[in-house]
Formats: sequence, C-alpha cells, structure tokens
Amino acid sequence: MSNPEYILTLSCLDQRGIVHRVSGFLAEHGCNIIDSAQFGDSESRLFFMRVHFAREDHNVNDDLLRADFGLLAAEMKLDWEMRDAHYKPRVMLMVSKIGHCLNDLLFRYKSGLLPVEIPAIVSNHMDFYQLAASYNIPFHHLPLATGAPQEAKLAQEARIIELMDTHKIDLVVLARYMQILSPGLCTALKGKAINIHHSFLPSFKGAKPYAQAHHRGVKLIGATAHFVTGDLDEGPIIEQDVERVDHSMDADTLSAIGRDVECVVLARAVKWFVEHRILQNGDKTVVFK
Repeated sequence: MSNPEYILTLSCLDQRGIVHRVSGFLAEHGCNIIDSAQFGDSESRLFFMRVHFAREDHNVNDDLLRADFGLLAAEMKLDWEMRDAHYKPRVMLMVSKIGHCLNDLLFRYKSGLLPVEIPAIVSNHMDFYQLAASYNIPFHHLPLATGAPQEAKLAQEARIIELMDTHKIDLVVLARYMQILSPGLCTALKGKAINIHHSFLPSFKGAKPYAQAHHRGVKLIGATAHFVTGDLDEGPIIEQDVERVDHSMDADTLSAIGRDVECVVLARAVKWFVEHRILQNGDKTVVFK
C-alpha cells in the first residue's frame, strides 16, 4: 500500500528558520519530502513555500499531522493549506460561442494530461452541448439575452453559484465565457476562477481585436491567464505567452495563432492551479513550476 502524499502551501511574513522548522516538523512526524520550493519577496516581505511530501510513519495519522501542524502554524503566523496530493480538483468550465479553449481543456482532461474532474459545463449559448455530450459531461444552458435587465443577470448568476455548490466545485474556468461578471459573483469566485484573454502590444479592445492588430501591423500577439476579480481582465496574472507575427500574415492567420496561444496559456494556468503551484501575493502571483 502506497504512502499518503500531501501538498503543503504556506505564506507568512519572512522570518528566520521557516524552511528549517517546516522540514524539521515533517521529519519528526515521519514524513519524507519529495520536492520543495520557496521564495522570499523583498518588496512585500512575505515568504512563500510549497512542499510535496509523503507520510511514511503509519503511527502518525492524518488528523494528528494536521492538528500538530496547526499548532506550529499558529505560532509562526502561517497562512497554510495541506491537501491530498492525489485528489483531483473539481472544475466547472464556462464558455460562450468560441470553443477552442473548451475543446483543448476537454482533450487534455480525457487524455489524462489534466488531473481534474469536470462535473459540469455552463454556457449562455447552445453551441457546444454536443461537444459536452461527447465527453459525457452535463451541459447547463443558462441563457442571458443581450441587454437583459440586472434582475435577469443576477438570477442567471445565482444558478451558476448553485451549480458550484451542488457539484462542490474547486475551480471555475472561463474558457472564453463572454459575459462580464457582477461584483457579487466575482466575490464568490475570489481565488478560484481563472480567465483567459488575448494580449497585444499595443492592446486592442472591443470587436475584432485581431483585425485591429493586423491593421496596425503588430509584431507580437499573445494571451494572458489571470484570476478573476471585479476589475475586468486585471486580476493577478498567472501565465502569459507571445508569438511573433509579421506583415505576411492576414487577420485570420493572426486569429488562428492567437487561439493556439490562448489554449496553451490557459491549460498551463489550470494545471498549475490544480497542482497547487500558485500562491497569491497581493496583486501578483507566485508560481512554483
């Protein structure tokens, strides 16, 4: 029988001996560290740490391990979480009428590249119900008409929250879900929702961004994955990437390249989240790759 494995993440004000005390605690409780990473931010004066370890002493049970670490955490004023390393987080995907990110995440999930469970797909359109059915995942159509009153929007978002509660969702992924979320829903999703959007140098907003970029002759296109906050597309950044483009490429080619970048960037962000590699540092993130 294999030994139980955990992932411990923590942050606190930087101080001497954090690594020593945490690793010493694990050794004293019959645990073996598999890998460990840490970072001290000189600006925020915060220290961040992620430890993947196995509990090898069967005289130390799960409850004792957590209770004893809680005492150490209280003494050192640690903000911490200790999770089962083999638990597959439950992810809800949300999409509108653009499906490349949805399709990519579903393929990675089905092929075992993304260690998650996906109990629900939510959309304000019906375009991808057959795709959801092909993966045997329930599809929830929650329409919201253009220009719908605030009452209708809040009722639709209440259904989203209800689905999250019903399915015990750990992470919501906005896989090109083209609706602005209300402040209330953003608050409910704090720290457990990831969005993806294109990012250009310079930036183009509004309709047909790739056509705008082509018209301006951009040389770089890319994508940004970030946590959802009440500030539209300005939450803590998790991952970004870019591709070089040139004058020979038309707007459709730029769009195709952009879709590929968006898929890769979003998949990385989701994978790092479910592997508990992302710690928030104010308006930024620490990502232990």
